[in-house]
Amino acid sequence: MAPKRKAERKSSKSGSTGPTPGSSDAPVVRRVAVLTGGGDCPGLNAVIRALCKTLINKYEVDCYGVEDGFHGLIYRRSHQLDMPQLSGILTLGGTILGSSNKDNPFQHHMTINGKDQVVDVSDECIDYINMMGWGCLVTIGGDGTLTMARQFAEKGINVVAIPKTIDNDLSATDYTFGFHTAVQTAVEAIDRLHTTAMSHHRVQVVEMMGRYAGHLTLEAGIAGGGDIILIPEIPYDLDIICEAVRQRSRRGKRFSIVVVAEGAKPVGGDMVVAKIIKDSPDPLRLGGIGQLIADQICRRTGLEARATVLGHLQRGGTPTAWDRLLSTEFGFKAAELVAAGNFGRMVAQHGNKVVDVSLEEAVQKIKQVDLNDPLIDAARAVGTCFGDRLP
Repeated sequence: MAPKRKAERKSSKSGSTGPTPGSSDAPVVRRVAVLTGGGDCPGLNAVIRALCKTLINKYEVDCYGVEDGFHGLIYRRSHQLDMPQLSGILTLGGTILGSSNKDNPFQHHMTINGKDQVVDVSDECIDYINMMGWGCLVTIGGDGTLTMARQFAEKGINVVAIPKTIDNDLSATDYTFGFHTAVQTAVEAIDRLHTTAMSHHRVQVVEMMGRYAGHLTLEAGIAGGGDIILIPEIPYDLDIICEAVRQRSRRGKRFSIVVVAEGAKPVGGDMVVAKIIKDSPDPLRLGGIGQLIADQICRRTGLEARATVLGHLQRGGTPTAWDRLLSTEFGFKAAELVAAGNFGRMVAQHGNKVVDVSLEEAVQKIKQVDLNDPLIDAARAVGTCFGDRLP
């Protein structure tokens, strides 16, 4: 049991934008739990730091970390977070709480009497939340985590959500933290591949993450000087890709950089699926399109082609300054929502402001690249090929 805190404290000289403990607008909850679900990304620890430090310092709220995402709710694994644990993690990649992209309390895979079964264990999770005295559950994650957060909210749990994904595919926010760092990491990799492609006169194919949206590939491809960029929103024609490579070769450019999203697909074709994970909320694992494109270019043009899959390199490492700032703003805003009792909301960036939206709005649809995006026009203007015929 956490020690009792003083009922009052002196107000800050700089003023307060939210409730003050000991006053009529004191925080409506005294204990808060936070979890990180889905794939990891740079900035998670910065969010945890901002959220919990604000709740502890400003509102004297006890914070608990649920271990390994919803897995910790299902198997009752958590621990209290104190200031020493929250210190020195602003620049640290990954998540100090651990994460999981398989555990869904509403569709939990279990082996019962030797048979694999799917069971709803959300009520058991709610019992654990109530037993721990958590007045609010803060969930940090992408569309899968947000969907589960909304489901818990519908069952009466106080929830506040923070959007996270390197794919930047959540429609209710302009940007998610982690995206900027992933773009920077990818650009640095493309820069390095440029030199080896030039030295060996090769076509270098770079496969990027992003699932069903091409934001990461588009921005990294343009910033990295990709000659051909393939994204899910623009089905490609292999003949056009090969002709673009041949034209570069005829002009004396004896190498090409092809940046391809893992969800890219040919006209009339399907995405390349690497494997299926049955106990995951999103069972399809995309991958293999890079090698496929490299092999096809090699066969059709006779040019040497190599494929590089950036994979989880895009998830790792220290967050950029931009992501650290956004993470801090998101964590602070979430703490304010918790303290004010404004539940069922997700923090979001709209323009230059951090706002909050409903969980229903947060999970309405996947945000794909707008085909009228000025970035596409700019890329075409400098000669970038998208594997399609110009509109």
